[in-house]
Amino acid sequence: MPKRSPHGKRAPRAEREARNPLAEVFGFPLMNKSERALNHQTHKLCPYHNVVASCTKNSAVDPLGVCSVFDKGEPTITCPTRFKEEHLIIAAAKDFFFSPDTNFVAMPEIRLKDINGKAAGNIDIVLAAHDDRGVVTDFGAIEIQAVYISGNVRRPFREYMKDLTKTTFDWSGVKEYPRPDYLSSSRKRLAPQLIYKGGILKSWNKKIAVITDRKFFDTLPVLEEVGKEQADIAWLVYDLVLDDNSDCFKLTHYRTIYTEFASALNTITKTEAGPVEDFVRVLQKKLKQLKRGKPVADSILAQESLE
Repeated sequence: MPKRSPHGKRAPRAEREARNPLAEVFGFPLMNKSERALNHQTHKLCPYHNVVASCTKNSAVDPLGVCSVFDKGEPTITCPTRFKEEHLIIAAAKDFFFSPDTNFVAMPEIRLKDINGKAAGNIDIVLAAHDDRGVVTDFGAIEIQAVYISGNVRRPFREYMKDLTKTTFDWSGVKEYPRPDYLSSSRKRLAPQLIYKGGILKSWNKKIAVITDRKFFDTLPVLEEVGKEQADIAWLVYDLVLDDNSDCFKLTHYRTIYTEFASALNTITKTEAGPVEDFVRVLQKKLKQLKRGKPVADSILAQESLE
């Protein structure tokens, strides 16, 4: 049954979401108890054009079927496949890459190699333009950036899967409460992707469409925008908007930003330095610990490297 307030009425949605980290499980909000929602959750199916019908996030046998999590009452996407709803990103990227009358096909997970034949990673989706004879004439790359999670999201996921009749549950105060880690998402994932794969694509003079959601994009530094014709990268930013009729979140275009490759990469990878005095204070503290015979982590690693 839905959680009730002390006055007997159902607690407001925002209040429930503040305690529950799971925005979507196998494609559906927890409050959605439609036959379709329960069918997907019971059989661990993906409604967003995964390579197979089942969800395969983290594991094909025991998938972690969390598409998005709540951050301050709003959903943010944590699974790349979630962005494939209705093929919206394909149509938007095609408009950036090619002229309107271009024939093209979408190819997922294409391996990219450097000049030495070493893998630089897979391109999430390649749109390949072709002529009437089926000859490839051009291509563009789509890179999808979902948000990393800090904490443990599998524990509340398993708790919910024990009883699919739950419309929400209170996970507040639990150790390792799952939260989006926007900083790691940009520094450990997005920036390296642009450096390695983006660098190769830029040398080939090929365009990139980076797919993100609004909450993640808003944590990035302000990017210098250019006109569409001058752009190397189109940042296609989407939001999850609740549709009251279906009680589902709908992938909705939020905005598009056009940038040059070098400018965007420099902005994203640039770190604002804090006061050097703060770092010196850390060094002073560690030095005092060493003088008292107390080891610190850095000194142990240094000693081990010399052995």
